[in-house]
Amino acid sequence: MSRKLPLGEGETARTACARGLLRTGVVEKTGEVLSAAVLAQRVGWAADLVSGMAAELLAEHWNAADVDVLTSGQDAGGRNLPSNAWMALRRLGWTAAPAGGVKVNDRIVRMAQEQAGRALRSACWRAGLTSAVLETWPCDPGKRTPKEWDQIREAVSGGRYLPSSVIRSRTRQITAFVTNNGRLPADVFELEAPPRAARMLLLSACDGQQATIERGEDEPQRALLRLQLPTRPDPRSSRDWTWVACPITLSPTVPPGAILHLPTLRLAGGKARADLAYTHAVPKTPRTGHSVALGVDWGLNTLLSAGAVRLHDDGHITALGYGAQFRAAGILSKQHRLRRLSEHLHTKADHIERLIAGDKQHELSGKRRVLRDEIRFVSDRRSNLNNTLAWAAARWAVDQAIAAHATVIYLEDLRSMEAKGMGRTHNTRMSQTVRGQIADRIRHLASEAGIAVVTVPPRNTSRHCPQCLTPLRHRKAPDRPTVTGWKWAICPDRAGCGWQGDRDHGAWRRIAARGLAHQDKTVTDRATRQMVIRTVVDKLETQAVIAPTAETSRVDRSKTGPTRRRSTRPAPRRRRAPSPTGPSGPAGKRPEGQAPPGRRMLPRAAHRHQGVTTISTPTTGRHRPRGAALGAGFHLHAHATPPRWASPTPNTMSDMGSLN
Repeated sequence: MSRKLPLGEGETARTACARGLLRTGVVEKTGEVLSAAVLAQRVGWAADLVSGMAAELLAEHWNAADVDVLTSGQDAGGRNLPSNAWMALRRLGWTAAPAGGVKVNDRIVRMAQEQAGRALRSACWRAGLTSAVLETWPCDPGKRTPKEWDQIREAVSGGRYLPSSVIRSRTRQITAFVTNNGRLPADVFELEAPPRAARMLLLSACDGQQATIERGEDEPQRALLRLQLPTRPDPRSSRDWTWVACPITLSPTVPPGAILHLPTLRLAGGKARADLAYTHAVPKTPRTGHSVALGVDWGLNTLLSAGAVRLHDDGHITALGYGAQFRAAGILSKQHRLRRLSEHLHTKADHIERLIAGDKQHELSGKRRVLRDEIRFVSDRRSNLNNTLAWAAARWAVDQAIAAHATVIYLEDLRSMEAKGMGRTHNTRMSQTVRGQIADRIRHLASEAGIAVVTVPPRNTSRHCPQCLTPLRHRKAPDRPTVTGWKWAICPDRAGCGWQGDRDHGAWRRIAARGLAHQDKTVTDRATRQMVIRTVVDKLETQAVIAPTAETSRVDRSKTGPTRRRSTRPAPRRRRAPSPTGPSGPAGKRPEGQAPPGRRMLPRAAHRHQGVTTISTPTTGRHRPRGAALGAGFHLHAHATPPRWASPTPNTMSDMGSLN
């Protein structure tokens, strides 16, 4: 199998990851078929050996001197260290071996060194950030002055573009250490314990003597993974290691011509799962030269608002339709309910910990174990819900760009989206949204279609008018005067502009227009390899306006004849005479009344409006709450308005859009 990916003109290589499951395995020497449980047990034995050696390496070298040597890029003789972590650790002489006379091959030690080396290299950035915070420790850690913010950003490498939330989190961590110990920590290695070594097998650090993977010639969506696994938890000789062949069904997202790499095996739910990396060809994403762009604005209840704009040859920008919104109020409501439940369980667990006070024979020890299991269960539910919501929102945003034939998606920069002075509840909801996951998944899906994703500064995107840059006045929505909030925006320049609409719709217009006007300022971040527009130029900002569309009618409504005479007597709602009886079945005349035959009542889901009290339809029990009539499943709770990319129809109130 060739490991070189053929690329055509205008293509580039992209590495992605897909999940797989090891359902069975065959011992090549004896032909014994291993079930999923036995296979997971053997993978767990190998993972325990690797994690034990990795934990030993982390505990031994978790100090500032060793991390500085590893991240300096040179060994004691001045030679450059290899990029692979396990090779760098061997160059430095950092080795590990299993205890108790256990026999492992050299590739098992490689995986342990690779896992420990990656963890130690990642600690370098945290060490530099912690040192900068300690050097510029403020007088009041809870509230820095503007001068103190400038000092810490100058002390941190790349601190100019570092999110403030990262600095605040590190400050809170140091403050907790000061509260418990009465002094500042020396460095991050005193502040944090060595990281826990995960139970996984990094097969990418191995070669053909430990594992191989090949794609089926007749079945391109299946692959065969061969690897050596122990037959006992403490192998004593090479005879306790056997080759096992494990077929893997590839995900439909893996292209037929992709090159497969050795996966990472991990245990989850008593099953062995594989994170399979693959490389395939995708179109290149240019930084400049875009004429059609999709602007995406973030919201709290209305998670995403998006729409497309076009940059014409003469430089003016027009909107392509009204835009659309991705509303997930029901999902977010469930997310916040699980968050409150998790906080309640943590409070109870902390209280029991204080009562037990380290006594293993205490009568509350059983209750503590039950609470820990429940906390883990709730955390898994929250993670799965956030992951599903992030994928659904990202897929929706990319589909909007594909439908509009956009070549770039402009996202509002997430780093400055911090809730300040809005109350504890609002701040918590803002901090626990999945904006970061959505942005990562948008980049992942957009790269497959050759669509660039660029972040733009969010300054004044919801404050200024998209057509004249005049500060807007926010009001209640005209069709929902009883709903709290200021969702509606009105331009005070009624004579020259007069734009009004949903503030989120105005925001995505501003974001898209700003991105097209500043596309020559797009740069690629060296650390994250993401496209970003750093600053806003005033001269270019004056060009980032949406030209108003002319209110013209599509139909000629000129009068060509006399007006038809209308009856002064309106038609009755129901027939005066009873309907004739017809044959049974769908044939025959419609009986009197407004409901169709065979349907005694209209479902409430026919005209539903998503609310925060929406719940799923229960599958067990006789109790069916009224909210369950709104539908069941995830996607019936995440509503997206249909795209309208055609020219807007004339209306009396411009750009009303869809309201949340």
